[in-house]
Amino acid sequence: MEKINLSELYGKNVFNDAVMREHLPKSTYKKLHQIIEEGLPLDSQVAEIVANAMKDWAIKKGATHFTHWFQPMTGLTAEKHDAFLSPTTDGRVIMEFSGKELIQGEADGSSFPSGGLRQTFEARGYTVWDCTSPAFLKEDSSGVALCIPTAFYAHTGEALDKKTPLLRSMEALQNVGVRVMHALGHTDVTKVSSTVGAEQEYFLIDKRQYQLRKDLIFTGRTLFGAMPPKGQEMEDHYFGSIKEKIANFMHEIDVELWKLGVPCKTKHNEVAPAQHELAPVYAACNVASDQNQLIMETLQKVANRHDLACLLHEKPFDGINGSGKHDNWSVGTDTGINVFSPGSNPQDNLVFLVFVSAILKAVDKHADILRLSAASAGNDHRLGGHEAPPAIISVFLGQHITNIFLDIANGVEVETHNKEVLDMGVATMPRLRKEVTDRNRTSPFAFTGNKFEFRMFPSSGCISEANVIINTAVAEALDSFLPELEEAIDIEVAVQKIVAKTLKEHGRIIFDGNGYSAEWVEEATRRGLPQYETLVDALPSLLNEASIELFTNYKVYNENELHSRHEIIAEEYSKILNIEALTMISMSKTQIFPSCLNYSTQVATNVATLNQLGGYNVEAQAEHLVELTELINNLKENTDELEAKLSQVQEISNEYEKAVAFKDIIIPAMNSLRVVADKLETIVEERVWPIPNYSELLFRV
Repeated sequence: MEKINLSELYGKNVFNDAVMREHLPKSTYKKLHQIIEEGLPLDSQVAEIVANAMKDWAIKKGATHFTHWFQPMTGLTAEKHDAFLSPTTDGRVIMEFSGKELIQGEADGSSFPSGGLRQTFEARGYTVWDCTSPAFLKEDSSGVALCIPTAFYAHTGEALDKKTPLLRSMEALQNVGVRVMHALGHTDVTKVSSTVGAEQEYFLIDKRQYQLRKDLIFTGRTLFGAMPPKGQEMEDHYFGSIKEKIANFMHEIDVELWKLGVPCKTKHNEVAPAQHELAPVYAACNVASDQNQLIMETLQKVANRHDLACLLHEKPFDGINGSGKHDNWSVGTDTGINVFSPGSNPQDNLVFLVFVSAILKAVDKHADILRLSAASAGNDHRLGGHEAPPAIISVFLGQHITNIFLDIANGVEVETHNKEVLDMGVATMPRLRKEVTDRNRTSPFAFTGNKFEFRMFPSSGCISEANVIINTAVAEALDSFLPELEEAIDIEVAVQKIVAKTLKEHGRIIFDGNGYSAEWVEEATRRGLPQYETLVDALPSLLNEASIELFTNYKVYNENELHSRHEIIAEEYSKILNIEALTMISMSKTQIFPSCLNYSTQVATNVATLNQLGGYNVEAQAEHLVELTELINNLKENTDELEAKLSQVQEISNEYEKAVAFKDIIIPAMNSLRVVADKLETIVEERVWPIPNYSELLFRV
């Protein structure tokens, strides 16, 4: 394997700060840096100089095209490539790229989901350079292209993408956060930024097996499949030795992402067989979102080179753990303060107390839309099982921090905790200080030392959605504290009042126990916490009074944008389930039913032949034939029933009502069909079963 010089490799395909410093005039670099750091309007003259330098840098590295790279409301990325070339009158070409082309592009705004913001005849949509996220080069066997991260909005100025609301929410948090820091005595703070590190789980299976399964190709998950003799019960895959084929894949992933400046740091086997995870170091919210999109794209692209298929679906296999994406969210200042770092004496850390109070208020007040941000047709199969956080939103602080908040709220002296030394009983082992609290893997929103980990998010989702809500909700909570803080005579007394009021009004959201237990469901009900089992249940919360007020007050979404997203989410849910149902019907009719029929004919021929010969006990064969025949009949009946119900539901015109019908009518019919097919798989001869089974999919790599 080729030796890697990581310091030379890292960020080699990124037009980052170091590259800009090298290629831009000092005055332009300084001006651009000021624009990025202070959030100033972009100067066209600066853009012209940057565009020329960016073009020269990209061409030198082999680029022939540029593209505005954006995130429409499909949750994926989009790009339209234009060549740098410009023909001359003498039949030659020159390489051009203007500041205008850098700043703004135009894409067809009618052909992406818009939820009514755009009509088919209204095609104009604009892409606008997000200068806070660095441009980068995509390189593969087809060539090299310069990718410019952009926002995407309509001719009317309304957001058609997932990035624009994220940038707006970051600005809302920045504006309120600076005022809070000043009120707490940190008047040197000029910038408050949210940061994210998004862990990514995924499955890898053999590409040839993948190509033999219509369900994996069309839906990303197995719609049929009986459990193999072994699943994850031996707990031998988690953090286990990485197979060489997978290690080679992971190595190439590291190299490709490092070149793109994505700071991937951790990789390991996950709980389920064939499941893995990678985790990057944190970055600014919008940059982290861009990087996660690159991670998902790179995982699938590189897998193909290794004769593998990468599955990002939340529940590709029934009966074993699914995949999530842990959104590690924090807030920092330009002076180096992490607001969630408790320090040695959290009870005296006013910044920590105020910002954690804001988390409690924000998550409790807007638990419904936070839950919605983690909801999807795929994640509905995962959340609430004993493998992922429950569908009930709560916050884990740990007993130590919880006790500190309770003591402050009750006006009693906070007990000082001297960390114990951890004695492992081995003389040569170092004596480490014991942490004052453990972690809680069953909590959907958990404090993990200097950040909060939102553990519910779906593995295939765009993390912008969750972070828009967290940023905006926390900004609102902090804003509500400002009168008390800015008018305080004694700031410590003011913070104590904020903590006390927050616990009184929102303390119900704190839960440090086992989120998987049935007792917690009962306790959450008693506390009045919202409980939404599915996306469809949570979706109406997007348009309730509190949500509309939150987003419109901070100009993150206007009402039209909220209604459009409500419609898009409902429509996408129905489309996904419609494709799944059609795929099940196709597989049942053209693969499973014919194979089972042929096999039953063989069994029937065997029984008939032995009966003709006489003297043979065919009781076992006859019983097998009866069971086969009954199940085949049930398969046909359930397939016909699903097809009939699907035809009825497809006629519903209202998108939300259609989504409800898919949840209440189509999913139960799909489940019934699967039960029969999976039972057939367990009694039909393996070599005639028409699709690769779970043993082949999960254990053949």
